[in-house]
Amino acid sequence: MVFWEGASLWILGRRPGDAPYPRTAAHAHHAVQVTLALRGSFALEGRDGRVSGGAAVVAPDAEHTFEADQLVAHLFVDPEGQPGRELQRTLCPTGGIVAIATERLGSLPVRLRTEFEAPRRHDTSLIGLGRDLLAQLAPGSERDERPEARVRRMSAWAAERLHSRISLADAARHVGLSSGRARHVFVEETGLPFRTYILWLRLNRAVELYSGGESLTEAAHGAGFSDSSHFSRTFRRMFGVSADSLRVM
Repeated sequence: MVFWEGASLWILGRRPGDAPYPRTAAHAHHAVQVTLALRGSFALEGRDGRVSGGAAVVAPDAEHTFEADQLVAHLFVDPEGQPGRELQRTLCPTGGIVAIATERLGSLPVRLRTEFEAPRRHDTSLIGLGRDLLAQLAPGSERDERPEARVRRMSAWAAERLHSRISLADAARHVGLSSGRARHVFVEETGLPFRTYILWLRLNRAVELYSGGESLTEAAHGAGFSDSSHFSRTFRRMFGVSADSLRVM
């Protein structure tokens, strides 16, 4: 797993002879998800049907299951940022799960697989490929389609304080709004309550810490979860598998 501003790239593989990934439980998360088959195939299934093959996008908060047989890449993108909004506009304007034509990806799946399997792979190279994938799929994301400035400032303020208590009242005060007005503006601009957005930020931070080598408890506390059980329950609800399974994927 590698992380950068507004996005993360997860590459999950099985060793030769291992069983395929188990089908996940139905789950939903607040991110645009782009899934690529780097070797073998995968299937995503939602309320409107099943999509399988080489590449697909899952809209934010769309409930789905996932299964794969070999090597896959998941690109998770903040739906409120410019690339996330452009991905939604161009790939899944009506939500749900949508197949992506493989010709739109060019050589990126091969490049990702090659870099991941290199004897000395580098996180910076994988981040560069993740950015290239975003640029390939969302070429218009340089347009400023982000939420209005006060919402962006609330989000940035919260992201710097994930290890501590965060309240809507404090975030509203930071941008000069009443709590009621801030609640309304945030939902209007992002499509979800402030509290739900904070939970998504905490989850991403905990995953980053855990994948970096910290224990489940350390990662949970570092991201502001009350304990590792709270982190684990949230992770399973949003990704359909247990958090500790990340260490064996």
